[in-house]
Amino acid sequence: TKNKIVERRGQAMTQRHCVSSGGTIMDVLDKAKTYVWAFVELAFAGILAIMLIFLILGQNSGMFVLSVADNVTKFANAVPTPSLIGLAVILALVYVIMQRLRA
Repeated sequence: TKNKIVERRGQAMTQRHCVSSGGTIMDVLDKAKTYVWAFVELAFAGILAIMLIFLILGQNSGMFVLSVADNVTKFANAVPTPSLIGLAVILALVYVIMQRLRA
């Protein structure tokens, strides 16, 4: 079935040619997931770097750094303590289950 003929824009191509030129949907999704996670990690590292600059320089660190620090502080204060505890318990359970599945 890999050599099945596929009609595409008036041209007959084999399915093998379609897969090799564009990849399967799962390959594309895996690659997209990799790029999204790389972006998320980079953004998180950027926020941590800005917070470090704020902690080192304090109020003299500039408007952008101060506004980011203010937003992070507002976000952290807006999350209730029971929610943080619940999230920590869920993450700990996921970690324990993943460790047991690997063994």
